Amino acid sequence: MTSSVTVERITIDAEPDSFDALIARPAEPSGPRPSVLLVHDATGDEVDTERNLRIVAGQGYLALAPLLFTTGPNKLGCIVSAMRSLAVGHGPAFAILERARVTLADDAQSTGDVAIVGFCMGGGFALLEGDARYVAAAPFYGSLTSYRRVRADTCPVVASFGQRDPLLPFGERRLRRVLDKHGITSDIKTYPGVGHSFANQIDAVPDRVLRIAGMHYDADVSADAWGRVFAFFAARFAEHDEHRA
Repeated sequence: MTSSVTVERITIDAEPDSFDALIARPAEPSGPRPSVLLVHDATGDEVDTERNLRIVAGQGYLALAPLLFTTGPNKLGCIVSAMRSLAVGHGPAFAILERARVTLADDAQSTGDVAIVGFCMGGGFALLEGDARYVAAAPFYGSLTSYRRVRADTCPVVASFGQRDPLLPFGERRLRRVLDKHGITSDIKTYPGVGHSFANQIDAVPDRVLRIAGMHYDADVSADAWGRVFAFFAARFAEHDEHRA
């Protein structure tokens, strides 16, 4: 299923600081629908974030991405704060994500059921956030620091890695080990021939630099990974509806 999408920038009130977010709505007014919270990578690139929101909303989901680096006048300070939160497993970034989740779940176009997807830093947050509040989590090359905090109430996980990723050696093996330990439903795949950030297009960095660093975009691999994510999400949302009925 694909559809035209509208994207709006909004401000979400929160304590101690409000933050901006992008929300993507499928154009067809088909009533409340499952929703997806999207967490951007460490670059915070808004063009790439909007592109991925459009991919998600194009499948019929209501999608929202909190812009984690808009909580204060100093972007570097916001980045440091977010990375510190990820490293320790708590802090201001998690408060932002929870406020964003509630905003998304309470939207008139949402059923209240939410899945979470994230990239790199955002993939780490997706794993740490993905508990019983979420129907499923989809980390793309999620931070290794988050694996050891996977627990029994972690929601089902669909994860994607690049075999040439210099930042996440044996990422699939490490994640699979902890998910299997807790009996968590999962779909994990490592793609040969690609590295980190294969599903992100970061315009601010020249492609030749990204290729040297093993972090360039790959359209075919990205499409395959998104296909797995959407199939996994559809199955989990359907199971959630059956259990609630």
